[in-house]
Amino acid sequence: MAILDFFFPKTCLACGKEGRYICSECLAKVPVLKSVCPYCEKPSIDGLTHFKCQKKYGIDGLTSIWDYEGVIRKAILALKFKYSTEVGIELSDVFVQYLKSTKYLLPKNTTLVPIPLFWHRENIRGFNQSEVIGKLIAKEMGWGFNPDLLIKKKSTKSQVELSVAKRKENLQGVFAVCSPNILNTNSNILLFDDVFTTGSTLKEAAKVLKHAGVEKVWGLTIAR
Repeated sequence: MAILDFFFPKTCLACGKEGRYICSECLAKVPVLKSVCPYCEKPSIDGLTHFKCQKKYGIDGLTSIWDYEGVIRKAILALKFKYSTEVGIELSDVFVQYLKSTKYLLPKNTTLVPIPLFWHRENIRGFNQSEVIGKLIAKEMGWGFNPDLLIKKKSTKSQVELSVAKRKENLQGVFAVCSPNILNTNSNILLFDDVFTTGSTLKEAAKVLKHAGVEKVWGLTIAR
């Protein structure tokens, strides 16, 4: 890697400074978010779902660290569309640093479950970015990690250009528990994805897990 760094030096994705993909100066410019309820997106203590917003098969809370802008946005896009696992390593590193340095309320006895890709999309890309980053985060935080709990049963349209209603419709029925035999209902599940936009993806996945018998499902994303 030292030889590669010599010929192709790492440069900050935002400012171009050599040394890292995510330099400390540019990271400091990205706003750290206040906790909100994942349904109404109004302020909530520790990201807990408000009592009036709670659903029987809904998500119990949300932790997202940064606003989806600046060097964080560039890093997520680089990982998604340029397939740079080196960017993923740096992104997971700064994410874990913030999780450890700030007292975020997260469930105990936790298993991190990354949002899956449809098999064809994953084959084309070569990896699932949420799984790659999620595995690194789980290891550093001492959490369980289960990338095989959920599967995505069918391909869907990109969520980017869709309205809130269309996003929900697009994701209905796309997730399933891979096998009841690998489901530990005593564990709290941290559903991990890179970005929380409308929350349709996390909420649909949480619904499937709750129907399967999981008691607590929390959302965890890098950005919102």
